[in-house]
Amino acid sequence: MDQAQHSGAPGIAGADADTRAQRQEYYDSKLAPNSMAPLWEVLGEVVTQQPRVTAKPFIWHWEKSRPLLMEAGKLVTAEEAERRVLVLENPAYVGQTRATNTLYGGLQLVMPGEIAPAHRHTQSALRFVLESKGGYTAVGGEKSTMMPGDFVITPSWSFHDHGNTTDAPIIWMDVLDVPMLTFFEAGFAEHHNDKTQTIARPEGDALARFGTTMLPIDGSRPYGELNSPVFNYPFARTRAALVATAAGAPADPHWAHTLRYVNPNNGGWAISTIASWMMFLPKGSSTRPMRSTDGLICAVAEGRGVAVAGDTRMEFGPRDSFVLPNWTWRRFEAKEDCFIFFSSDRGVQERMGIWREERAA
Repeated sequence: MDQAQHSGAPGIAGADADTRAQRQEYYDSKLAPNSMAPLWEVLGEVVTQQPRVTAKPFIWHWEKSRPLLMEAGKLVTAEEAERRVLVLENPAYVGQTRATNTLYGGLQLVMPGEIAPAHRHTQSALRFVLESKGGYTAVGGEKSTMMPGDFVITPSWSFHDHGNTTDAPIIWMDVLDVPMLTFFEAGFAEHHNDKTQTIARPEGDALARFGTTMLPIDGSRPYGELNSPVFNYPFARTRAALVATAAGAPADPHWAHTLRYVNPNNGGWAISTIASWMMFLPKGSSTRPMRSTDGLICAVAEGRGVAVAGDTRMEFGPRDSFVLPNWTWRRFEAKEDCFIFFSSDRGVQERMGIWREERAA
């Protein structure tokens, strides 16, 4: 904390003008030259009684986002850009490349015939596919076709490239833990020697080995214990599981019908730093208000409805993306059957022991 942060602060209540002047002289002439500052002047700003929420609720409507992406596709090639992405920049963090206070979000486009070249980085990433006729991603030596609604992960430091062999664009939402790694100043990245990585396993290998409630007997964990060895969770499976769940049990008043994407190694979140789940909200239903300490980046796989964050109402439709700030009351209303994807930093908060939620009756 520098002088500007404590100078003029209310300080200890009840101090008279002379005392305040003496203290300020002490701060300016003795503490500041020694790169020190008085905690008591700013303690209430540092240790708050409630979370200080800075993110704003915001929605990016598909009908506006897609044309902007397609225009970018004419201006910049995938190879030139390395990753042709429009950042989902929260209005509260202009110029900071953040959708929430801890997560980056973006919309990525790969045009027919293009390849987004292979690279890797310590930032973990997920993709939620919004439009595709069968473009692909390759992760750790395996290629996987990406279809709308698929949830795809790229574990930290795993090589990955994307390609489009179809006659139509492929578009997905990216979520990365970039702000977290920036905070720790722990980011690394490198390019692959080739534009595309060598494919060493047949498509579907990871899902067959790790995604069927069975695991290899040799205990192999290609991305360690903390990240899922399954890197494509097909929407067809997710949707069917949610519909079956809804048929077999009543909806939770706050979560409706929700299933989380799981790491079969340990039962945790699929990505160690980014929690992800999908909610099914049947037509005509709604959820009761709740709030939690994790800010949410969301995408609509199917359906139309309303997301309410505090006093802000956001009408959403298929393939829209939106942000719900941390520790802000949220609820949902479904005008049609809705399948909504969510991601947040909940996993990190849980391991730190600081995540909490509150549910309204």
